[in-house]
Amino acid sequence: MEIFADLHVHIGRSENNKPIKITAAKSLNFANIAKECYERKGIDVVSVIDCASPYVIQDIEEFLATGDAYELEEGGIIYKDKVCIILGAEIETSEKNEDGKTASAHNLCYFPKLEDIKNFSKEMSTHIKNITLSTQRANLSGYDLIDIVEKYNGYLVPAHVFTPFKSYYGNCTKRLERIFKEKYDRIFAIELGLSSDTYLADTISELKKKNFLTNSDAHSLPKIAREYNKLKVQNINFKEVFKAIKGEEGRKIIANYGMDPKLGKYNRSYCEDCERQIETKPPAVICDKCGSDKHITMGVYDRIVMIKDQESKSPKNRPLYNYQYPLQFIPGVGPKVIDKLLEAYGTEMTVLNKITKDDIESVVGPKLSEIINLSRTGGLHIKVGGGGEYGKLEK
Repeated sequence: MEIFADLHVHIGRSENNKPIKITAAKSLNFANIAKECYERKGIDVVSVIDCASPYVIQDIEEFLATGDAYELEEGGIIYKDKVCIILGAEIETSEKNEDGKTASAHNLCYFPKLEDIKNFSKEMSTHIKNITLSTQRANLSGYDLIDIVEKYNGYLVPAHVFTPFKSYYGNCTKRLERIFKEKYDRIFAIELGLSSDTYLADTISELKKKNFLTNSDAHSLPKIAREYNKLKVQNINFKEVFKAIKGEEGRKIIANYGMDPKLGKYNRSYCEDCERQIETKPPAVICDKCGSDKHITMGVYDRIVMIKDQESKSPKNRPLYNYQYPLQFIPGVGPKVIDKLLEAYGTEMTVLNKITKDDIESVVGPKLSEIINLSRTGGLHIKVGGGGEYGKLEK
């Protein structure tokens, strides 16, 4: 069977209104994520990445007590016999960059059972000052963290690996193997992040044997599934999902769906003094207007050009990367149009992947159907993002 999976969604606040991810929407709680995936998005597997917080653990226990969801023997929580929720935690580690300076990286940690993440949370509370909040800094490196994750039956995946802040390639190292050393082979996948794609990542030769994940990193309900993965599995559970991610026993990642990296808010380098993108040939490390090199936010594209060691070359088994944009991002498509489409066809995954242009036209008319169809294949013009501001789709 083929399923859609988004394996990086945050929680804004707990059910008792305790802050979890400060920058995420208050409506983004465990129950609402499950409902959004079930009712509107059409996502089959979602990973909530703040489940190490004791407040979220309490929410999960109450969610299970409703009877709408239960734990699966093979891992994960199934909601209304449709949506599998994988319990995860995003942990910030402390690394040394190549200059010996302290830097930070984010890691996605996935666990099969509630008991596993409870035990992980308890141990991590000895390394983190405030375990109740999301993505807190641990007094550990990724080299140490992977052992703790695996101790509790989990898997570690480096998160949004190219972003300029809080990522391995972005500000810690030119090569992941330098960080993980003899444990590098235990890293079987990386998360690309919103400002990169398969083409860019495959300019780094050490990633040849790593599989790529495209996830939303959603900080609000509408942004769930702005990037996602299509997986081939036999059933929907934790074990099957990770067989697919690792490419085991005929399971596999069929395709990655993501936005064009130019839409990412850190695509090109940005001068904080001039408040503008740097337009020189990458890698841009000096502002072409003021000449400063002091307050430059390195763009993902610029950083990859700086550290790449080959022209882009994908291995034969690398899945296709599909440029696609969520309905919310499409110019002219507002909440009323989205509601009409979902009323007619059920979920956003159906609208984006399973119906024809004529089907769309029957609901929204020829003009909007043309724009939506172009967005499904990455055909719209893009105003490039950078400096913390997302790019924009243009008609």
